[in-house]
Amino acid sequence: MEKGRIIFLNGVTSAGKTSIVESLQYQEDIFFYVVANDLFQEMVGENYLRKNYWKYLGEVIIMMYHTAKLYSDMGKNVLIDGILVEREEIRSHYHQLLEILKDNPLDIVEIYCPLDICRQRNMIRGDRYETQSQEQYEIMAENIKYSAKVDTSIYRPEECAEKIIRELFY
Repeated sequence: MEKGRIIFLNGVTSAGKTSIVESLQYQEDIFFYVVANDLFQEMVGENYLRKNYWKYLGEVIIMMYHTAKLYSDMGKNVLIDGILVEREEIRSHYHQLLEILKDNPLDIVEIYCPLDICRQRNMIRGDRYETQSQEQYEIMAENIKYSAKVDTSIYRPEECAEKIIRELFY
């Protein structure tokens, strides 16, 4: 059986990842299952996250990568809505991702948006704090090998989705 493609949308909060995921799911010719940091974080009780946020979040995110692998191994295309971080308390997510998915077709897409725009989006959303994107940017993994990049300050989510499909599938 041919393995499904895994497309990791990597970017800080409010960069536009989830909006692009929604646009990609509207594609008529390519179907994707979605795994997302936010969904997997909800699997951990708040009391545990308050005690040791990075330990429990780090564990559940690695489980998310294994879930994406399972879908891919079953021939299903997968979108990962997340952020690759580097923290002293946890092994590099980027290197773990590459290790877990070494036998699967993986493309990482940089979802870029200037931090001042992300800050504005955070304030409008109301479910993020103003500096959250900046704080995530400061711990993002470096030297990631990207297959594509989209700028959500220039293009609408639908246009970003079209660019991703065009660059990675055709």
